[in-house]
Amino acid sequence: MWLSDGWKEYRLIDSGGGEKLEYWGEQVLRRPDPQAIWSEKDKTPLWNNADAVYHRSKSGGGSWEIKNKTMPDRWQVKYRDLVFNIKPMGFKHTGLFPEQAVNWDWFRSLIKESKRPIRVLNLFAYTGGATVAALAAGAEVVHVDASKGMVSWAKENVVSSGLGEKNVRYIVDDVKKFVAREIRRGREYDAVIMDPPSYGRGPSGELWKIEDELYPLVSDCVKLLSEKPLFFLINAYTTGLSATIIKNSLELALVKRRGGRVSADEIGLPMENKNGMVLPCGISCRWECEKN
Repeated sequence: MWLSDGWKEYRLIDSGGGEKLEYWGEQVLRRPDPQAIWSEKDKTPLWNNADAVYHRSKSGGGSWEIKNKTMPDRWQVKYRDLVFNIKPMGFKHTGLFPEQAVNWDWFRSLIKESKRPIRVLNLFAYTGGATVAALAAGAEVVHVDASKGMVSWAKENVVSSGLGEKNVRYIVDDVKKFVAREIRRGREYDAVIMDPPSYGRGPSGELWKIEDELYPLVSDCVKLLSEKPLFFLINAYTTGLSATIIKNSLELALVKRRGGRVSADEIGLPMENKNGMVLPCGISCRWECEKN
């Protein structure tokens, strides 16, 4: 498992009973997590004294109950030299997936060690965690997401991290349509990052189902790679797709054409009150070029 254990301002305190308890900076949040199937919870009083608790609705979705009335609407957390704006929002999210830090560290090292200009395509880019990390490493980034609100949030994160003058383009568009246009234009990228949802719709109602769409999209993105590609990263949170399935997809779509090597594993966060146990948080699949 690839472990995101470099955080100072985020901490996973405990989990159990389908929930997790976290420190986001100075704020304690309690929210659902389907991976925490065990019933045992630590006896920490924080379970009953969280600043905010997310309650699921029987009809779908849910809402936050703000227990601490002095809790700010939004605040910031830092990871190394990166700054992110946090805000509890619909469907239990906060605007950041802290488990992705292990991937940020991985590709930041690749970008810096390449000692050449690197152009990154970040698809389903959300609030721009990977965009901020790549910019901080010196890359140029094209950030694509179907949600105008998420793209605006990404811009805020870039500015908060002191990277507002870096070379970044923000695109609000359906990812498949954008990639198809880039192929027609003959555009090239040295790296691709994608965090595809299990299910979703684009700005004009375009349907996305990961089981049907992932491999064709990966194959199209391979067509956008430059003569000297550096890396390709796929993140997945879909329980029906194993690490092996995603690894096979990259092997077939990319390694057969461009060489390099692929690795895939779970990513996770250490739990402070579970004696070294880790909460799994999804799957990542990484391709990187052969070292010269």
